[in-house]
Amino acid sequence: MGERVIYFYATDEQGRLTGVVPTRRLLIADPSRKLADLMIRQVIAIPDSATVLDACEFFVMHKFLAFPVVDAARKLIGIVDVQIFTDEMFDLAERQHADAVFEALGFRVSQVKDAGPLRAFRFRFPWLLTTIGIGTACAAIASAFERTLSGSLILAFFMIMVLALGESVSAQSMTVTIQSLRSTAPTRRWFLRSLIRELATAALLGLACGLAVSVIVIAWRGEIMPAVVIGGGIFLSLIGASVFGLSVPAVLHALKLDPRIAAGPLTLALTDFCTTLFYLSLAALVLPRGPAPG
Repeated sequence: MGERVIYFYATDEQGRLTGVVPTRRLLIADPSRKLADLMIRQVIAIPDSATVLDACEFFVMHKFLAFPVVDAARKLIGIVDVQIFTDEMFDLAERQHADAVFEALGFRVSQVKDAGPLRAFRFRFPWLLTTIGIGTACAAIASAFERTLSGSLILAFFMIMVLALGESVSAQSMTVTIQSLRSTAPTRRWFLRSLIRELATAALLGLACGLAVSVIVIAWRGEIMPAVVIGGGIFLSLIGASVFGLSVPAVLHALKLDPRIAAGPLTLALTDFCTTLFYLSLAALVLPRGPAPG
């Protein structure tokens, strides 16, 4: 049991388990009192043939902090404490977390575990094509706003940050939505209530992040209007990101598709596309354009 002493186990001359004395009972007892009078004689013990899973079931069923391990003759041969149960639970939680991470990227761990290079390629490449397609679309949008970007290069400096913030919020909203869909039957009322909550949260996040980045722009470059555009672009992108983070998993669930697999790539792709469009459109409305390319 490591450094912890939870129970004291009593045995007879042959080493057979005869009772257990909880540490607290031993400490508060009269020093002259016999252990035979203190101990609990009905002791639940784990046989030495039990597996780790069997031991975990003992902890779940009986809620004790430790169990003695006995052989067929009920001789005490060891002790297992609750650490074995918590270790197993943490391992399970880590495996489930890993599954959730990979599912958000578009595939299950079971699909690529022990798979050869070609099989793993077949599962993973289609989702990378989605990223390539959206990336190309974002590049095309940026190209359409070439004069706007050339007129204020600081927009390009902060574009990666704006995209990253949008992706972060969309991923957070998507995770919350997928967790809710596991235990809630989605209805129109549920969607509207969730949408209002996500929009309110995104508005607060957008205001806070937009203000913080605007202050950075002003302090760094001393440019007021680009700072307003960048802050406003962040606000709009986070609003859109929260909507996609909620809507994409909900729509996939309504279509009887697994939102854990497809929601991640689709949500991030739509978020990147709309963030780029909102950001550069706002800049084109507010800031002067640069010279036309020669």
